[in-house]
Amino acid sequence: MRGFQKNNHDATNPVAVNADGTPTVRVRLPKKWNNEQFALAELMLGANHIRVRCIDGVIRMGRIKGTMKKRTWIREGDTLIVAPWSFQDAKCDIIYRYLKPQTEWLRKNRYI
Repeated sequence: MRGFQKNNHDATNPVAVNADGTPTVRVRLPKKWNNEQFALAELMLGANHIRVRCIDGVIRMGRIKGTMKKRTWIREGDTLIVAPWSFQDAKCDIIYRYLKPQTEWLRKNRYI
């Protein structure tokens, strides 16, 4: 094999690790100018609809957008970013789903 070199994919990236050795967590925050906010998935209703409890205290019917429909699995209890509809306040679009480490980071830094 000509030009074969061992790739070191197993080594951790020193830039992606904090000083204490924990991995760096990148978190997307809601964009206030786009009317996005945090929400919690409460109940799966089927047909890409979820009942969500938003941070402003309103329970809305969330719709999974087409870009997330087949790629992201949302379960009850997940933390989400939603964008309420401007013409119907009881409904919203689900923009993003947080993973467990991201949710823990948000709680630790008092975003939620």
